[in-house]
Amino acid sequence: MSSSSDVIVIGGGIVGIACAHYLAKEGYGVTVIDQATIGAGCSHANCGFVCPSHVLPLNEPGAIGDGIRSLLNPSAAFRIKPQLRPNLYRWLFQFARRCTHRKMLESGANLLPLLESSIVEYRTLDSELRSAGEWKENGLLYVFRSEAGLDKFAHTDGLLTENYGVSARRIDGADLPEFDSALKHGLAGGFFYQDDASVRPDKLIRNWSTHLAEAGVRFVEHCQLEGVHRSGTHISELHTSTGTMTAQQYVIATGAWSGELSAQLNCRLPIEPGKGYSVTMSRPERCPEHPMLFPEHRVGVTPFEDSYRIGSMMEFAGFDTTIPARRIRQLRDSAAPYLEATTATATEETWYGWRPMTWDSLPVVGRIRGLDNALVATGHNMLGLTLAPATGRLIAELASGQPTHIGIDAFSPNRF
Repeated sequence: MSSSSDVIVIGGGIVGIACAHYLAKEGYGVTVIDQATIGAGCSHANCGFVCPSHVLPLNEPGAIGDGIRSLLNPSAAFRIKPQLRPNLYRWLFQFARRCTHRKMLESGANLLPLLESSIVEYRTLDSELRSAGEWKENGLLYVFRSEAGLDKFAHTDGLLTENYGVSARRIDGADLPEFDSALKHGLAGGFFYQDDASVRPDKLIRNWSTHLAEAGVRFVEHCQLEGVHRSGTHISELHTSTGTMTAQQYVIATGAWSGELSAQLNCRLPIEPGKGYSVTMSRPERCPEHPMLFPEHRVGVTPFEDSYRIGSMMEFAGFDTTIPARRIRQLRDSAAPYLEATTATATEETWYGWRPMTWDSLPVVGRIRGLDNALVATGHNMLGLTLAPATGRLIAELASGQPTHIGIDAFSPNRF
């Protein structure tokens, strides 16, 4: 069996769906293929934060020290699991080189326009589509138990304000229970970023993909990419488990698996899977009203209409598919000191996902050198959900030969 389209998007996560959306708006016939089901990967059950405030990258001063200490601590929230994979250690070396104050600020400056563009693009989506995905613009609250943690983050907030014009409202600990009744008394305080938003990822993806299918986008699930056939400077066809597929242009939106395609694309995509976990539970009687982060424990909490979710962790453990019970317990236990709400309501789902991590904490968006019909949209680190709409718009602009609405040199796949 063979099929042809104007554009084939390889990868049916939130980034691939956003690419399909903007390509279809430009009039392209689009096919999206995925090795599993649409939205089943890292997009499925993350915390759903849409956070333009999240400007600073993972590679900040001190991050690599946390990783090294984690080698002997299986319970570390940020953990590097010992393993015999040279690619991981090359990646970590390059990551460590960028854990400086100057590089951190540079990455933030490059990321800021993409973050700002994406929140604007989210707000232009059909209101019924956003509503079906439980879109809420009620900010993101950072909460701290200790004065030391609060004061340390005050420095970070000042840095965000000074360098990027992103600032929060500081809330004293005594005022936190009034701000959100799910929070315990006796906490040190918090910072509230009012321009952030949230969605329920699985519902957004399900409704968005349905909307696109009704508009003519073709989705092919359980379609394993088996090979990329090149002819000179073109990809001529894809060999998949469902047959041969051809298109005028191809978009690589394969998330954490993108590095596996490097050899076939003749380009370097040094992307490591950063494993995260979540547990989704039925709503307690006193459920948080706002999405929250507890940085001292590296845990996030998101309330949904009929449930709530706790998510966290960053494990460099390769493509590990286990969900250790101790990690789920750790999520619950880490959130418990902050919440009046019980973290022991009925479990609806436990989950893991592999974030596509680049060593400079910037996404990979652009054309591949030497392939004039291949585009890349991957490597969004922990911000795939946040950055998807702006990425999709950029891919459509590149595919159609338009000037991009923001500069993208920093995101080029040819920078590695």
